[in-house]
Amino acid sequence: MRLVVALTGASGAHLGVRLLELLREHAVETYLILSRQAETLIEEETALPVSEVKRLANSAYGETDWHAPVASGSFCHQGMVVIPCSMKTLAGIASGYAENLILRAADVTIKENRPLILVPRETPVSAIHLENMLKLARLGVVIAPPVPAFYQRPASLEESIDFFLGRLLNLLGIPNQLVRPWPHSSGL
Repeated sequence: MRLVVALTGASGAHLGVRLLELLREHAVETYLILSRQAETLIEEETALPVSEVKRLANSAYGETDWHAPVASGSFCHQGMVVIPCSMKTLAGIASGYAENLILRAADVTIKENRPLILVPRETPVSAIHLENMLKLARLGVVIAPPVPAFYQRPASLEESIDFFLGRLLNLLGIPNQLVRPWPHSSGL
């Protein structure tokens, strides 16, 4: 399996980094795109050097690398995840404004009818944000805010993140043990 993963300038870099770790554990070939702001947030929020995050992917590109294979519809992949997805990126995708590699790769993913999952990191959301999300959802894009599931009774932030990412892996058809099926034996 081959996936495109993009990290944008929204808070939540840890979500994208952990997704890359999980995809590596599942032997998924990953093509990473980092926005300039994502690089700043990776270091601020995770204390990891950007070079270490890039090594989690099979290939890594900056947002201005127009020669990257993910810029073309002829590059076959099984889906794209933008995690975290800033409202600026979401708006660009919704309007077809492919001014950088992340927006172009998402545009190509939509036009080639491949799965696109956006993990928006903004709250509260405005009517403009909601209209952009609705427009994309009508095109088949999955909008998946990183909402914790308390019925799983997570003991830590890491467990909560892994549960959410397990849901994303499920959406991509990647079997995992991060999500217990409902109902489970906890007595809820």
